Amino acid sequence: MKSDASDVDGYLAEVPEGRREALTRLRGLCRAELKGFEEVMAYGMPVYERDGVGEIAFASQKQYISFYLLRTEVRDALAEALAGHDMGKGCLRFRKPESIDFDLLRDLLRATAAAKPGPAC
Repeated sequence: MKSDASDVDGYLAEVPEGRREALTRLRGLCRAELKGFEEVMAYGMPVYERDGVGEIAFASQKQYISFYLLRTEVRDALAEALAGHDMGKGCLRFRKPESIDFDLLRDLLRATAAAKPGPAC
């Protein structure tokens, strides 16, 4: 779902009710773990930037919830934990809100926050 919302509150108000709770929880996790990052809307979705570079994002898509992990070294470092999950190049996909592995996402967010700032994929 590409949104024209100007902020994340507006974005969350637009998502289907069945996904809103999970996405609100995901937002809270991002805000708690990504200290020093700025929460912005970009590409029609919530994005978490450090030094103007988007490193994490999430979105409610038609068929799934996407979690974008844009730091290659974090994906590589946690490849074993990511194995078996529905994942594209930089996107974890969860077909149902109840299938979101918040413990895994917390680990990914912590690793992203601990990584030195740099380019994202």
